[in-house]
Amino acid sequence: MESFEIALRRVRERAPLVQCITNFVTVNDCANIILAAGGSPSMAQDEREAEEAVTCAQALVCNMGAVERLPSMLLAGKRANVLGIPVVLDPVACGGTQLRRDASRKLLDHVRFSVIRGNASEIRFLAGQQTAGSGVDVTASDAIMEENLADGVAAATTLAQKTGSVVAVSGALDIISDGTRTAILRNGCATMARITGSGCMVTSLIGAFCGANPGDAFTAAAAAMGSMGVCGELAEAKRLKYGTGNASFRTDLIDAMFNLTPEQLTEGIHYELYQR
Repeated sequence: MESFEIALRRVRERAPLVQCITNFVTVNDCANIILAAGGSPSMAQDEREAEEAVTCAQALVCNMGAVERLPSMLLAGKRANVLGIPVVLDPVACGGTQLRRDASRKLLDHVRFSVIRGNASEIRFLAGQQTAGSGVDVTASDAIMEENLADGVAAATTLAQKTGSVVAVSGALDIISDGTRTAILRNGCATMARITGSGCMVTSLIGAFCGANPGDAFTAAAAAMGSMGVCGELAEAKRLKYGTGNASFRTDLIDAMFNLTPEQLTEGIHYELYQR
């Protein structure tokens, strides 16, 4: 596994084109976080062009917040698989309705994903575990804390082994697993949950890191999530200093990503390999 510093430098140097099929609520934020990291966003979502557009991309992000774009995700995803382009899935509220349950199963049946990034409720559902679900948000009973970390790791590991994907679970503690190795990240802040789209943004960021580091999805996912967490902490420090709110925090988060140096990432990330 290469260093997070190298992974970030490659995003800056290679400026990967990331095609995002994502929901209308967060599309602008997803594009801006990719730009801030050093990548280039493409929001080609129409079924008539999605398959063709992905041939020019270095990564594809499929976000189930745009569940109505399922045909586009399937077309672009299958084409990306043929071309060896990394594909990242955000299974938004995948256990919440029958439509989303069916869509998530169809995506997993027909597309090979390099990374699956979701909250604990979404990952538990895909892993076949019982979950309460709460729309797009994780439920309190599913949220990963120190006391139930082993359960969260088990769900991530199970899904990674089942799909062959790197699984990334966002929360107060972040989990990244490839089915063999599992990492825990302890970055970020509570205010990140007070803005719309922080999850969609980090999934898009994973797309940029995968596009720039196509040979190591585990490091790419961990570096992207670590970068987002460190930038969240930088934005939170500014919010507390000036007494601002969540709207300024969102802007400061994107600014922090734009200004993030490899050295800041290496020094700021709190990372450990999980030991059973």
